Amino acid sequence: MTQSKVFVLDTNVILHDHKCIYNFEDNDVVIPITVLEELDKFKRGSDQINFQARQFVRILDEIVGDDLFNGGLSLGPKKGKLIIETGKPFSKQMKESFRDDIPDHRILAIAEAVRDKYPERKTIFVTKDVNLRMKAKSLHIESEDYKNDKISDVNVLYEGIREMNEYNDELIAKLYDNKSLALEEAGIGDSPFANEYLILKGNRSSALAHYDPFSKTIKRVDKHVAYGIKPRNAEQTFSLDALLNPEIKLIALTGKAGTGKTLLALAAAIAQHKLYDTTLLARPIVALSNRDLGFLPGDAEEKVSPYMQPLFDNLAVIKKSFNPRSTEVQLIEELRKDGRLVITALAFIRGRSLSNCFFIIDEAQNLTPHEVKTIITRAGEGTKMIFTGDIMQIDSPYLDMQSNGLAFLTDKMKGQDLFAHINLVKGERSYLAELASDLL
Repeated sequence: MTQSKVFVLDTNVILHDHKCIYNFEDNDVVIPITVLEELDKFKRGSDQINFQARQFVRILDEIVGDDLFNGGLSLGPKKGKLIIETGKPFSKQMKESFRDDIPDHRILAIAEAVRDKYPERKTIFVTKDVNLRMKAKSLHIESEDYKNDKISDVNVLYEGIREMNEYNDELIAKLYDNKSLALEEAGIGDSPFANEYLILKGNRSSALAHYDPFSKTIKRVDKHVAYGIKPRNAEQTFSLDALLNPEIKLIALTGKAGTGKTLLALAAAIAQHKLYDTTLLARPIVALSNRDLGFLPGDAEEKVSPYMQPLFDNLAVIKKSFNPRSTEVQLIEELRKDGRLVITALAFIRGRSLSNCFFIIDEAQNLTPHEVKTIITRAGEGTKMIFTGDIMQIDSPYLDMQSNGLAFLTDKMKGQDLFAHINLVKGERSYLAELASDLL
C-alpha cells in the first residue's frame, strides 16, 4: 500500500478555488498559518478573490476544532486530513538564500518543516506562483501548480470547425438546393460534435455548413449581416450564425487580437434587441500586464471606464457603419439611455439573476474556471451568454493557457447541444495588427 502524500497550499491556490482542500483525494492537506493571515486581508471587497477568501473562511469555520493544530481533522470519507501548521523558524539554508522576512518565505519555511516532519511521505508545495515554485525547488521542496481545473493539452483544444477536402460536389449541390442534408447521407465520417461548423471543399464547389444537434442534420450556413457588420471570412460567418441562432445559449469565441470576436458579438446583440430585454457587455478589471492604473477620480462608473474603453471602441465601429443621424445610431443611443444596453465591469453583476439577457463577457481568458461557472449559473430563462477572449494573451498572473476559464469552458462544454465554439484565426483589424500578432 502506497503512503499518502502531504500537500502544503499557498494562499493563491485558495483564492483561485475555495474548495481546493477537497480535491487532493486521500492525501493530507496543510494550510500554513501565514496563509490564514494573508486571507484575512482579502475578506473585504467585491472582487472574485474576496469572495473566495470569505467562502474558504466559512468552510474552515464549519470544520474548526483543536485537532486542526494537533494532527489534523478528517475532510470526509476517502479524504485525508486538514492540518494547520503554525509558524516555523527559518533554517540555515533559508537564511542564506532569502534574507527578507516576507509572507512567501514564511510559507516556504513551514513547507520545509513539514517535509522534514514526514520524511517517509512525499511533501508537495502547491502554488500558482511560478517564481515561488522555483524558490521551493531551490530548497529541495517538491512543488507543483494547482492542476485540478487545468485542461490536459491546449494544443488539442476543440476549435469548433472542421475542414473537409475532396468533398462530394453532388452533395454540395444538394445542400444548396435543399439547405440541409440528413446526417446519414452527408458522409461526414466521425459523428460531428453538437453545433460543429464545417468547411466543405469539393473539386468544383464549396460550402459552409453547421451540424444541428436538434434536427440531426447538416445545414447550409449563409452569410448574415448584423447591424451593419458583414463577416469577412468563414470563421466570422460561423460566429454570426451561432450568435443569431436562438437555440444556441452558450458560445465561446476565441482567437487572437483583431479577429472581430467582440465586434461580432456586440453587433449580433444589437441586431436582436427585440428578442432580449437587456444587452450586457462586461469584462474583468485586469490592467495590462496586471499593472494597476492607480487612483482614479470620480464615481464607480468613471473609475472603471478606462478598463471598459475597448468595449466602447467596438460600439463606435458599429456606429460608423451608419450615418450619424440615422435611425440605427439613434436606436443605439436609446438602448443605452434606457438601460437596455449596458457596458460595465464584471464585478458589478455579482448576485444578479440575468433573465432574457444577451450577455457578452469579454477578455474571458482572464477568468478562473470557478468565475466562469459562477457567471453561467446566473443565467435565467431566455438568457444567451457569449464568452470572448484570446487564451494566448493572459494578463492574470496566476492563470495560463491550460488553467484559464475560457479554455476550461471550451473543453468541458464540447458536444453539449446548447454550446458552440468558434476559433477565429484571421485578423481583420488591419494588416499592421495582423503582422504584429503573427510576428511579435
